[in-house]
Amino acid sequence: MKKLIALVLACLLVVSLFAACGNKTTEDTSLQAVLDKGELVIGTSPDFPPFENLNDDGSITGIEIDILTKICEKLGVTLMIEQYDFDAILTGLDAGKYDLAVSGITATEERKENALFTDAYCLSAISLVVPEGSAIQGKDDIADKTISCQTGTTAELYCNNNGLKNNAFQANADAQMALTTGKVDVWAIDKLTAVDMVAAYNDEHDDKLVVLDEPLTYEPYAFASKLGNDALIEAINAALAELIADGTVKALFESYDAEYVDPSVDPTV
Repeated sequence: MKKLIALVLACLLVVSLFAACGNKTTEDTSLQAVLDKGELVIGTSPDFPPFENLNDDGSITGIEIDILTKICEKLGVTLMIEQYDFDAILTGLDAGKYDLAVSGITATEERKENALFTDAYCLSAISLVVPEGSAIQGKDDIADKTISCQTGTTAELYCNNNGLKNNAFQANADAQMALTTGKVDVWAIDKLTAVDMVAAYNDEHDDKLVVLDEPLTYEPYAFASKLGNDALIEAINAALAELIADGTVKALFESYDAEYVDPSVDPTV
């Protein structure tokens, strides 16, 4: 696997040269553009710990940031981060605001119609969070309940597709506050982010929150780029495959005390 990245880059550049000699309208310069500027620019919404978190000093850290830093090292470029609201992340790709959309994004079939996704780097789950002592014990109990979630997420999509009452908020912190102030009955959010945010909340409050064991659904997380950026995605996939195979991605999850689920594993078995 050591020379995989170099071989992929070389092959992609050769393909690009052949394309340049033929029909220029079909030439894919996405990878070369990143290599030429020496930067991989990502757009992210840093309110999704442990995947992305906005620190007091304005820096953004998290599992996805660390994974992409490792990928950039393999590509020989620098990672540049730009901040956006989550519901604007995918739409910003078409406008060319950045090379990748990165924010715990589930690679759904619907989203694949408008964006090009990398291979999944992990399997996540949408979890339910309730106040301690709630009668809600699982997804069978939420049919007539009001659910908070973040705008534009698959949690919101799940609620809409299943006829569930939901209030969507721009930020996860607001969705959490809706639950703690009694405006909703349950909060739907990524499991790892739920664990992180609930632990922080419980440390500072007497009224506790609980992350339920049963998830709404399991989902593959990946990075997204503009349709047509196949060369860039292929290079990132090659780097990502190495980082998964050598245990780097799993180790990065563990460094955040986060459970890692390999995307090739079926967690329901």
